[in-house]
Amino acid sequence: MAKTARKASLSEPTVIAAYKAYQQGGWPAVSVGPRGRGVRLLETQARPEALELAAETARDRNPILKAWLKAVAPEKKRPPLVRPFRLPVQRIERLPTGAIRCSGCVASGTVRLGDRIRVQPAGMESQVERIVAQDGDLPEATAGQRVILELSAQSEVASGDLISAADAPAQVAGQFEAVVYWMDKAPMLRGRTYLMRIGARTVAATVSPLKYRIDAENLEHIAAEKLEQEDVGVCELELDQPIAFDPHTDNRETGGFVLIDSLSDRTVGAGLLRFALRRAHNIHLQHLEVNKAARAAAKRQRPCVLWLTGFSGAGKSTIANLLEKKLHAAGHHTYLLDGDNVRHGLTKDLGFTAEDRVENIRRIAEAAKLMVDAGLIVLTAFISPFRAERRMARRLLQEGEFIEVFVDAPLAVAEARDPKGLYRKARQGEIKNFTGIDSPYEVPESPEIRVETAVLTPEEAAQAILTELVRRQVATIR
Repeated sequence: MAKTARKASLSEPTVIAAYKAYQQGGWPAVSVGPRGRGVRLLETQARPEALELAAETARDRNPILKAWLKAVAPEKKRPPLVRPFRLPVQRIERLPTGAIRCSGCVASGTVRLGDRIRVQPAGMESQVERIVAQDGDLPEATAGQRVILELSAQSEVASGDLISAADAPAQVAGQFEAVVYWMDKAPMLRGRTYLMRIGARTVAATVSPLKYRIDAENLEHIAAEKLEQEDVGVCELELDQPIAFDPHTDNRETGGFVLIDSLSDRTVGAGLLRFALRRAHNIHLQHLEVNKAARAAAKRQRPCVLWLTGFSGAGKSTIANLLEKKLHAAGHHTYLLDGDNVRHGLTKDLGFTAEDRVENIRRIAEAAKLMVDAGLIVLTAFISPFRAERRMARRLLQEGEFIEVFVDAPLAVAEARDPKGLYRKARQGEIKNFTGIDSPYEVPESPEIRVETAVLTPEEAAQAILTELVRRQVATIR
């Protein structure tokens, strides 16, 4: 009887363990487990060279590790001391004299008193006036040392910045091609936003798009829309702000990152930055004289997004329509984005898989953001079942501009209504990936507004929302 093929496991991959340990301030020592069971993370610390040696020993024992190591180009053989100086800033202190003290661990290179440095991503240059370690002042500091750099007055530095050698600075960009190793049971989805931690900085990173998955057996590139647990793939990442970095082939310390689920704060993946996308350097924000504040002032209202979420049949579209009529009658400038309507145009190429639902909400959120910039009060009526995407939409807007409205109807009530006959079709297997039947709905944890449509009529729910908007000074009854 033939044995069932067992997927090679890499639950403690050498490379990933190294990046996670780096975030905590050091590199782990590793050893190969008995009988080819892969690598094991030990409690002690060692230099990166020990890691490379262990990886080399383990690569033929684990096909996924082999795929990972072969998928990414090996780092150029340069000792850490001769790479350009890099120090991720963990803490800052401004002295009475105006000078700035920056604490961190030297990631690579050497810094000396009097050296010119560049603070990135902003690009401001300064001079090193003092180097302080635990034992006192130093004339220089090298890779692996924890130090405080005192910079000259008028310096502007923030936690998370990268201090680089002025004559060999890091690159700055906000869009990249990256290799990602996925660790979480929930798949990595195209269009979903995660937190990305690189060095001492944490930013929001959206997967857009996932280019391919790397087969662990033959290293072939396979088209994919998601990465499952222990998959390795190549994707493009779009950040919410530029960062300073080096391609991993040039500098592992400033080219490796981890991905974190923003809801659970759980590490879900890790990866390597290959290069910045060319479009990241060619596209710039154009300064406009007429801005959001001017448009809002002309309309005499406070622009925002009212994000109605809930099961199909909960009453989102009906309530949103009634609410918009009330706002319009009060003289407000509004626009309603409805789930069914946008699928006739903006998102008509998308289906209802988890991946397409994520992309659907991403596009809606971006469209709503533009409408808020135009000074409008935007109403959206979408199931939007995943908390991660609702949080992504919230993150696009300024504080107070995103108002989540949970249209709360129990599944049994929504299914009993079934105005479009969709629940019946889903129960009969005619519709796949239907929320509440074979696809989950993640209930809002702390929405700004909640209306229980099992006990309120649509008119009463709309009036309750309007009353709360007036209280929040979003709407006025003129």
